[in-house]
Formats: sequence, C-alpha cells, structure tokens
Amino acid sequence: MKRKQIAITLGIMCFILAIGIAVQIKTTGHNNSTVAQSLTDDSLRDEVLRWKERYDNAYAELTESEKELTQIRQQASQNDTTSTAKQEQIKANNMLLGTVEVEGPGLQITLEDNAMAAVGLLDPSLVLVHYDDILQVINALNNAGAEAISVNGQRIITTTAITCEGNVIKVNGEKVSSPFVIKAIGSQGALYGALTMPGGYLDILEDYGVIVKTEQVDNLVVEKYNGIISYKYVKNAE
Repeated sequence: MKRKQIAITLGIMCFILAIGIAVQIKTTGHNNSTVAQSLTDDSLRDEVLRWKERYDNAYAELTESEKELTQIRQQASQNDTTSTAKQEQIKANNMLLGTVEVEGPGLQITLEDNAMAAVGLLDPSLVLVHYDDILQVINALNNAGAEAISVNGQRIITTTAITCEGNVIKVNGEKVSSPFVIKAIGSQGALYGALTMPGGYLDILEDYGVIVKTEQVDNLVVEKYNGIISYKYVKNAE
C-alpha cells in the first residue's frame, strides 16, 4: 500500500515537474523570440536611417545638378544667339564673295553669234560676240546696281578675268561659247533700262547684227563661284 502511494506521489511530482519544465522552456523561447524580434527591429531601423541619409544626399546632388544644367542651358542660349548672328554674317559675306548660289529678281540676256548674217559680209566678225562685248554688258549691269552676275554659269567676282585666246573666250579660266547667257540679279527696271536705252550697248550689238534677247525673271538663279579665291597682295589692315 505504501509502495503504491509512493509511486502515485512520485508520478504526480514527475508530472508537475514536467509541466514546470515545459512552461520554463516555453517562457525561455518566448523571451528569446522577443529579444530576436527586438534585434531585428533595431537592424531595420538602422537600415532605414542609412537609406534615408543616402536619399537626402542623392536629392541634394540632383538639386545641384539641376542648377548647373539650368546655367548651362542659359549659356547655350546666349551662345546660340551669338552663333546665329555669326552664321548670318558668314552667309552675307559668302553672297558678297559669290561663293554661294543666289536667287532673286533680275535680267537674263542672251548674246548669240549670227551665222546667217555673216554670209556675204566683208567682215564676218562684226556679227560675232567678242569678249569685250561681254565685258561691256557686265560693266553696264554693274553700273546699274547688279548684285550678282554670271556668264554661262561662271560667277563674276572681283578677281574674275574675261580673256580671249585666239577664237576662245574664257571666264574664270573656263572656256565659254555662243550663245552667251548673262544673268544679273538686281532692280529689273534699272538693269533693263541701262542695257536697252537708245544708244545702249545692246542697241549697238543689234545694229551690228548680233542676236540679242532680254528677259525679266522674277526668280533668277545665279550660280556660285566654284574656284578658289586667293589674294596675293591684299591683307588685313590692323
């Protein structure tokens, strides 16, 4: 009987002890979990703070970069205005030099040898177009205010030479032949009046028998000078 009571008592004590151990283990695990969770929260908080600091630094750099970009754009705008003005000046200079094709209202004159009239003449050269005839027409056009002139596609510039080598006429060193098409941009009335007035040079050529045609053109295209412009003696005066 005593043995049975002892066994029961021991069993109850073991059960109570087991329960106590289980509770202690659970409590310890809970405490460890709480500590681990606390450590995790602290780590996340530190990470958030670090990322916030990086964000603040990046935002400050972005703000500074935007300021610099604004300044660069302003400078570029100012430079672009200056550049545009310089480009316009270059274009104007090229037009004056004759190195670009130009168009505008003007006069087109065609001078052609009259082969039919030459038959039976004592001096057939009277009905042929000579280099000095071309020179006279160009001079008359220049005096009438022509802004651009060409002869058979050869632009007339300050250094242009019109020469005669035997029966060959050359403009800018290039051979040209009849019919001679002379284009001039300027006041149509002034150009036409200078050449067709009574006693004008075209009137004289027609009297000799040279074939002369004149046409007023609203959008006349004068070709550019294709050679190299070089000066041997001229230089900038400082």
